Amino acid sequence: MGAHESMEHAEHAEHASGSNKKIALLISLLALFLAFSETLGKGAQTESISKNVEASNLWAFFQAKSVRRTVVQATAEHARLSMGTVGDEAAKAALAKQIDDWNKTAQRYRNEPETGEGSEQLAARAKEAEHKRDLALARYHHYEVASAAFQIGIVLASATIITGMIVLSWVAGVLGLAGLAFTAIGLFAPHAVHLM
Repeated sequence: MGAHESMEHAEHAEHASGSNKKIALLISLLALFLAFSETLGKGAQTESISKNVEASNLWAFFQAKSVRRTVVQATAEHARLSMGTVGDEAAKAALAKQIDDWNKTAQRYRNEPETGEGSEQLAARAKEAEHKRDLALARYHHYEVASAAFQIGIVLASATIITGMIVLSWVAGVLGLAGLAFTAIGLFAPHAVHLM
């Protein structure tokens, strides 16, 4: 090998080395963004599971309150209907007071703003938990798409080093931008694009 050929080989190696450094930087950036999207995705997934459990618990509590209210109302109605069979005025007065207490209890089971545990308040809290669950789930789906774009981009950028096909690094860059877009959508407007 002559001196001229040796210099050409060195220049080619230097150019390839510079190109490989750029590809390595692209892979590093894609991996960084992948870490962010995966972390955000796990957080959103955990939030959606947590809010789903919360909503389920609140709906179960709502059902229990509704059953109690129905039983108390039925008991009060039965007692009201049987009041005509009671002959003693003192017993009638006591039964009327008990019916009134049962009706107040039934109303408290329906609406209890002080504790937030009336069936109306429980339903509102359960719906809010469902809304937060749906929001977190929408975010999660966007982060998953972003992660897939980053992962495919990393594979294509790595293939560029092996094959020397620069077009693969351009496709990897485009996938990285798509991943950033889906991460941003997940963060700021999770209902803007419906995936699932």
